[in-house]
Amino acid sequence: MPRKLAWLLARGEIRQFLKGVYVDVRVPDSPRLRADALRLVVPSDAVVCGRAAAWLHGIDTTALGPEELMQAQWTRQVTDDVVEVDGIRVTRPAATALALAMQLPRPFALSAVDALLRSGRADRWALRAASAAYEGRPGYRQGQDILRYADRRAASPAESWLRLRLVDAGFGRPELQVPVDGPTRTYRLDLGYPDRPVDGRRLGLEYDSDQWHSSTKQQLRDETRRTELDALGWHILPVRQTDLWGSYPALELAVGAFLCQEPRLPRRW
Repeated sequence: MPRKLAWLLARGEIRQFLKGVYVDVRVPDSPRLRADALRLVVPSDAVVCGRAAAWLHGIDTTALGPEELMQAQWTRQVTDDVVEVDGIRVTRPAATALALAMQLPRPFALSAVDALLRSGRADRWALRAASAAYEGRPGYRQGQDILRYADRRAASPAESWLRLRLVDAGFGRPELQVPVDGPTRTYRLDLGYPDRPVDGRRLGLEYDSDQWHSSTKQQLRDETRRTELDALGWHILPVRQTDLWGSYPALELAVGAFLCQEPRLPRRW
């Protein structure tokens, strides 16, 4: 069987969907497929928890950690915070969000909670109220920080990570999905500081993913857009993946230079 799997993988006929579970490449991802995959590797009397629970609730793996391949996580501890999803017992979205806020590395803890809030499966104020029951547990302090910064308006994990970098550097919480009215259209910025103008100009930040901002056509479009925003009084700072995860604090220094504020360094992650 391992040789057959390797042969099918090499031919591009199957893909590994979950650790230990493979699926035909023609089958699209779906909540039902995720439940079917977990059903093959999770004991029938167990409860799916952790990252796998968030994945089953529909959250993309990018928001949950650096590992691209999901691994089943489950427990046999019985609690009241359990619900069934396509016949699989799983921790409720709120309990899942609180656990991840305390357990995951900080950037992924924030992107996971942001994603669960954006999905509509969890409510920020309800999470903060429910988190009181977790006081004294490992990770409680981190969880409180994550819930303080969590925001359902984050449109991608990268926007969550960028927001955390700005907060950690001492610049304060930026506004999300900032509207900028132009003469013929309304622009929307990923993040910005609309209430902190410097010499009549405001700072906006946008995450440029490799998928949507790499081709010559895409880069020309971005340049045109930023020239138009510059005319409206906005200085736009584009942020790439290397800026978020690189070792040099160029992002903090660039933001600090515009805001005339010394960033808090070294970086926390």
